[in-house]
Amino acid sequence: MRKDKWIWMPHAGHLCVGSDCRFHLNTYVGKYIVSTVGEYLPDAPIREIMAESRGIILNGKGDMRLADYMKKIGYEEIGCDRLYETMVFKAEKSKSSCCPYVASTWDDIDFEGYNTASKALKGHYKMCLKWSKETP
Repeated sequence: MRKDKWIWMPHAGHLCVGSDCRFHLNTYVGKYIVSTVGEYLPDAPIREIMAESRGIILNGKGDMRLADYMKKIGYEEIGCDRLYETMVFKAEKSKSSCCPYVASTWDDIDFEGYNTASKALKGHYKMCLKWSKETP
């Protein structure tokens, strides 16, 4: 599948907490979904639990408390020793109007983990190129 035929979808393509990830790329390429997520930032009640479990005291309210969390803790890992990950899934047409393709199964067929946004971006493109050349 040529690059100009790839379909970019504006939401996380996988991970049960994907909606809480600040970084997400989700691309349909030649019968596959290539999904990259990262920069996991749990919602406020979970951030409180995470900080307390680590013995970290957060200061401030609202945005100031969030800034303190980011300064003291930062984004949470989404897996062992990684802040970002790319997974590849077989795709099928969606029955929903929100996006044209979804994973047909959640059994990933390829995977890579990263710890920087630039590596995650490059890794996503690399997987897109690889899987756009595959035939099911």
